Amino acid sequence: MTHNDLLGYVAATLTTIAFVPQAWRVYRTGRTHDLSLPMLILFTLGVALWLLFGEREHNGPIIFSNSLTLLLCAYILTMKLRQD
Repeated sequence: MTHNDLLGYVAATLTTIAFVPQAWRVYRTGRTHDLSLPMLILFTLGVALWLLFGEREHNGPIIFSNSLTLLLCAYILTMKLRQD
């Protein structure tokens, strides 16, 4: 693993972890009314495209982080769509 890969994994881990508290709050409370539906749709689509990019580039940090973030975002978006 190169230093750039390590830097990428650390950055990816931090940005992915940033979504955990929001997903946990949605899970715990079942509430999403304060979340913007357009933002969630755009962000989830962007994460999915980053994942596709990472797969095409064979870039581990991008694949790792966006796979996890996509799961978290998809959960939050699904909950939002159920409530709106």
